[in-house]
Amino acid sequence: MTQITLVEGDITEQRVDVIVNAANSSLLGGGGVDGAIHRRGGPEILADCRRLRASHYGKGLPTGQAVATTAGRLPARWVVHTVGPVHRLEEYERQAELLASCYRESLRLAVELGARTVAFPAISAGIYGWPLEDAARIALTAVTEAVAEPAESGPVGSASLAEVRFVLFGAEAYGVFEQVWRALGQRS
Repeated sequence: MTQITLVEGDITEQRVDVIVNAANSSLLGGGGVDGAIHRRGGPEILADCRRLRASHYGKGLPTGQAVATTAGRLPARWVVHTVGPVHRLEEYERQAELLASCYRESLRLAVELGARTVAFPAISAGIYGWPLEDAARIALTAVTEAVAEPAESGPVGSASLAEVRFVLFGAEAYGVFEQVWRALGQRS
């Protein structure tokens, strides 16, 4: 059974198999989590991202999808990059599904890579403007449902993942995720 945990901290310091990057579609770095991962991980991550852009993702990585690169100098084996949606009330249902897809696709790819541990940030909850409480509900629900699937019935399943860790930057983000986690009937 996969354990889901919440921690307050810096995602670039997590010793896990996969660190998930809340990337922008260019895959070439940016601000927030994306910039921190590229800075700490070093030029190897950017070099892999450039290769991906030159081969399969010339127009960038579509929102809700995921792709893996080396982790460079990070204390992880891989970085899984996923592009979260920008929060727009007029397209809420579609955008919420894309946000959930970021988590599902990142987990699917992590399992394909053979990862046992995965660390997620709060995707789209920064500059992309997603309200933190709603982002937490979507994230925690998507991950809980994905890891609860039997391994033979879905792309994720719980067979190989030992831990999915949400790494929240700051006390406010941690507190909101913890409150939503409890409201969903879980304990951190």
